[in-house]
Amino acid sequence: MPTEQAADQQIRHWLEHLEPITLEQMSEIRLMNRTDTKFVTNKTKLAQLLELAQGHYYAQFHAGSKVAEYMTTYWDTDDHHFFMEHHNGRAPRQKVRVRTYMDSGQTFLEVKTKNNHGRTKKKRIEVPSQETLTGGDAFVQERVQRPLETMMPTVRNHFHRITLVNYGKTERLTIDFDVEFKNFETGQATDTGDLVIIELKRDGNVYSPVLDLLRQLRIKPSGFSKYCIGSVMTNPDLKMNLFKPKLVRISKRIGQPLLPATR
Repeated sequence: MPTEQAADQQIRHWLEHLEPITLEQMSEIRLMNRTDTKFVTNKTKLAQLLELAQGHYYAQFHAGSKVAEYMTTYWDTDDHHFFMEHHNGRAPRQKVRVRTYMDSGQTFLEVKTKNNHGRTKKKRIEVPSQETLTGGDAFVQERVQRPLETMMPTVRNHFHRITLVNYGKTERLTIDFDVEFKNFETGQATDTGDLVIIELKRDGNVYSPVLDLLRQLRIKPSGFSKYCIGSVMTNPDLKMNLFKPKLVRISKRIGQPLLPATR
């Protein structure tokens, strides 16, 4: 298997050859009946996917780059209510997070809700910064029926993202890599090495060109929550018995271990 550095070079090479699409052009894409599917793989496979995507996909271009930088802080209660909802497979379930788009400096307070049918809806308001959540109390209270003051920052992640759009403009593909985690409760930090998280967002069940490419590369669907996996990897006091088998499966797929935090 090529080294991570060699894979990074191949990713940059094939990404450079994808036709760009601007944020303004992206706004034309309205996925009204959206379905989301996640996949996990490694950087070598990602380079191969970008090669196969030539002539089929645009790459989002913004602030002079086709790679965007994100920072997200998840908020939870003292008893990790939102984490436990996910761990126990409860639906509907929610997450509260603050996301900064590092290239533009914009920050949004967001509430994500996943319903009983696996559909995810996101509501957000712009706030001044990660530390100043003006208007956040009323926004969160209305959507999760509990005040923001009962929550605190728990896990922060930092990652890079590539966004692809098919020529038919019926789907978006977000590709996240170089994911790092920092836990505010334990002080532990870690990264995910070669891990790549792909999320396909398409309009209903219309034909998706990338599904054929993913099957060709033997990249299979796999749920992945950055909040939950980041929490398990940085906080040994959390209940994690349902996430440990997922870490084992993901480790096998990417060819390197993702380890839960230990005391």
